[in-house]
Amino acid sequence: MNDDHETTPAHRSGFVSFVGRPNAGKSTLTNALVGSKVVITSNKPQTTRTVVRGIVHRDDAQLILVDTPLHRPRTLLGERLNDLVMTTWAEVDVVAVCFPANEKIGPGDTFIVNELAKVKRTTKIAVATKTDLATPEQIAEHLLAITELGRATNTEWAQVIPVSSVSGDQIDLLADLLVEQLPEGPPLYPDGDLTDAPEEILVAELIREAALEGVRDELPHSIAVTVEEMGLREGRDESKPLLDIYASLYVERDSQKGIMIGHKGARLREVGKAARQQIEALLGTPVYLDLHIKIAKDWQRDPRQLRKLGF
Repeated sequence: MNDDHETTPAHRSGFVSFVGRPNAGKSTLTNALVGSKVVITSNKPQTTRTVVRGIVHRDDAQLILVDTPLHRPRTLLGERLNDLVMTTWAEVDVVAVCFPANEKIGPGDTFIVNELAKVKRTTKIAVATKTDLATPEQIAEHLLAITELGRATNTEWAQVIPVSSVSGDQIDLLADLLVEQLPEGPPLYPDGDLTDAPEEILVAELIREAALEGVRDELPHSIAVTVEEMGLREGRDESKPLLDIYASLYVERDSQKGIMIGHKGARLREVGKAARQQIEALLGTPVYLDLHIKIAKDWQRDPRQLRKLGF
């Protein structure tokens, strides 16, 4: 009798949430695992606002990655985002905490792991990110510090693994370790989907990323983007499609509007060009992007404006 069918591993599928303090490498890690740019990565901390899921399709598994933005709540927006995070952690199969290997464990890390300790049933994995920026000695010390933090907070790490999203070092191994922790089950998303975020959200995020590049430090939290209208231009030959996108970029003050527009509109043109190239790469279609800057005074503290901007 042939027992081959019993040796085939069952298909697994489930949700993994990456968490860590700002700039811990969560978004870059999501993109490295998915193999496509689905989450905005900016060198400005606290730029992730939407819980975008990246989807890793494998023959044996489907990994759905949830990027959860944990902020020190200074505004109503920050509080709403943190409530969302706690709910997400309780619903996912694995929470992977990212600790950048080139930085010492700090109060922000301890805060996150303490919060995570309140979520009892979820499996927890520690990921030492950015190993390409650290020496072997630093990495060894870092792994010991992560283990110690687990002990101090009564957090049991199912795995502790060092990776580099930039060089790709141990990314495949991390994917295997995450898959091992998932329940058996069929794929939850169609093959080929890389994210379940509507295209408008991804487009808004790419515009926001382009707008954040190179602006002063005071701007990141003050920028929101909404896509007002998006559709293929009518009356064009099917072999030459053009996607029209009309988007608004919101800032909180007149002075910020000036910064975003730049001298004689140069900065806004630059943002539009960079965003358009990224959107075209993501959607595979030529794009016409019409971008306007608007002022929504103190939108981060105003419940009505938050709703309008999709938070």
